[in-house]
Amino acid sequence: MPTETFEFQVEARQLLQLMIHSVYSNKDVFLRELVSNASDALDKLRLAKLRDDSLDADVSDLHIELETDTDARTLTVRDNGIGMSYDEVGKLIGTIANSGTAEFLRELREAKDTAGAEGLIGQFGVGFYSAFMVADEVTLLTRRAGEEQGTRWSSRGEGTYTLEKVDDAPQGTSVTLHLKPADPDNQLHDYTSVWKLKEIVKRYSDFITWPIRLVGGAGDGDGTSEPETLNSMKALWARSRDEVSDEEYHELYKHISHDWRDPLETIQLQAEGTFEYQALLFVPSHAPHDLFTQNFKRGVQLYVKRVFIMDDCEALLPPYLRFVKGVVDAQDLSLNVSREILQQDRHIRMMQRRLTKKVLSSVKSLMANDTERYATFWREFGAVLKEGLVTDPDNRDALLAVSSFATTHGDDETVTLKQYVERMRDGQEDIYYVTGESRQSIDNSPHMEAFRERGIEVLLLTDPVDEVWVDAVGEFEGKRLRSVAKGEIDLGAEGDEKKDAEREKRAEEYEGLLGWMREQLDEDIKEVRLSSRLTVSPACLVADAGDLTPALENMYRAMGQEVPPTRRILELNPDHELVKGLNRAFREREDRAELAETAELLHALAVVAEGGRPKDPARFVKLTANRLERTL
Repeated sequence: MPTETFEFQVEARQLLQLMIHSVYSNKDVFLRELVSNASDALDKLRLAKLRDDSLDADVSDLHIELETDTDARTLTVRDNGIGMSYDEVGKLIGTIANSGTAEFLRELREAKDTAGAEGLIGQFGVGFYSAFMVADEVTLLTRRAGEEQGTRWSSRGEGTYTLEKVDDAPQGTSVTLHLKPADPDNQLHDYTSVWKLKEIVKRYSDFITWPIRLVGGAGDGDGTSEPETLNSMKALWARSRDEVSDEEYHELYKHISHDWRDPLETIQLQAEGTFEYQALLFVPSHAPHDLFTQNFKRGVQLYVKRVFIMDDCEALLPPYLRFVKGVVDAQDLSLNVSREILQQDRHIRMMQRRLTKKVLSSVKSLMANDTERYATFWREFGAVLKEGLVTDPDNRDALLAVSSFATTHGDDETVTLKQYVERMRDGQEDIYYVTGESRQSIDNSPHMEAFRERGIEVLLLTDPVDEVWVDAVGEFEGKRLRSVAKGEIDLGAEGDEKKDAEREKRAEEYEGLLGWMREQLDEDIKEVRLSSRLTVSPACLVADAGDLTPALENMYRAMGQEVPPTRRILELNPDHELVKGLNRAFREREDRAELAETAELLHALAVVAEGGRPKDPARFVKLTANRLERTL
């Protein structure tokens, strides 16, 4: 058969150079990645055979083999799993499966000084390429189960690879590494050594459910005439907690998630009765870089009676727990089950409810017993967990109980709604909050001035989902959640009450100016009124209680939804000298053309103060420059 030569995808070439030039100090992980790929291939074949008994494939002795040749300095990792077709080899091996090299390099730089940098190769779906850390040449021979013809792939990692169709390939895949010379100073070990292979398998792959057998080879004089199984093949989720070390749990997590860090929390659940299942779940210690992207793979691994069914089973956990990884092993599900069927299965729905409650109760326990780890959890996953406040009303109370928020009470401290309510001032009826892009921008917002002066605590909400969940929740323990930037705010009950007579007098004093400004700014606002929330700024913009905020409008437009612009309310501070002067000038002058520009500037300043952009920036700059010129 003719041999064809191809060039690697650009990103694959860059990645190969990274591997070849030894960016990782711990090169042992190449074997973990190749064994993991082999295990996946065996899982896929067993499942394919269960679903299609006519498939021409031998599943009587599924296993992984490691074979060494000390003279030729080769290591072969072989499986008799699902295998690959000619086209699949070109697609899967010639390109990078998931993220680009730029993101990979960024993560690598951040992790370079940590012990776990080696795990990035798995996290980014490029585990196969790690073979070039230890090999000058890699040859792959594979035949897809049910097909007659196989494929040979070979490369020296120099920018090209060859593909050839072959007739004598066994079912499955074998990867042969032509090893580089051992170099202990560069952490490059002798991977034909039996003891070294045993060490790596025990450390990373002991829990793999398929036998990993060592055949041939005579490293260190410790020859093996009969195949030796190197791993225990014990399903950790089926063993009691006291039989398993934290290190074993952590390695299983890393195998499942391709994360190089230890998990933040390990959660074990065993359900007995009419429907039995076991679950071993992990909360990561760090949010994945693609957690909020559309292509993020969520869900846990699903087994039925220890038979692997599928990766990323989305039906087992709600979307707002998509960061949770792990294994669920059910006893009573059908082996021939699809994702569509799972969405409708009542047992799956029951499992999802139970698993969700278990995860939330574990987070609650973290909050109560380990504030430092809870703080890490909330920093990494708080934004995604709050999605459940909108989408999962059944668990809303449990979600609120484990949610915490930054407030004006302190720079670093976060508080729960329960804590907020417990320290509310006498007479305070509402829970006040403000939303925005950053703490700095909203902490300095004009809307906060009266609250800061009176010492009233305000929740500072900076995640995009905050714009939505506060409306969905509405209240907590009978206290209304109320935006400081919406509706009329009267803090008289909390102190500094103004007499009705004084208010009426001031309203009458400014009545003419307010009506005139409403006419001048009619295209942009629907009302002008005096403010009780301003103490320093001359003006601010607020929305009616039921209106969308500008941030929410922008969010809907970003999602492709047409939202008509909302005209808001301009509030003036009657104690500010600029507003006082504007009112005097309005009452004294008949020619109000210049005052119209002042009104326009006042509105634009209110837009800028909340982080917005004037409708006509060039005109705003021109008017401002003209006014500044007159002051010189």
